[in-house]
Amino acid sequence: EFGSEDIDILPNGLAFISSGLKYPGIKSFAPDKPGEIFLMDLNDDNPRAVELRISRGFDLASFNPHGISTYID
Repeated sequence: EFGSEDIDILPNGLAFISSGLKYPGIKSFAPDKPGEIFLMDLNDDNPRAVELRISRGFDLASFNPHGISTYID
């Protein structure tokens, strides 16, 4: 809804999207909203981004994702 900062697509078609970057000099479309990570299955006929829940104990208020990458073991 407010734009993504980065995306990483796995070989199986799952895409992880970071959103909510706040950086001096860059316009923020939702300055009071914390950052988010979304998952999108590009194999779906009508793919849509679904917000991933982040574990308790994580400081969501200051979450400001810049970039994203995955590691496949």
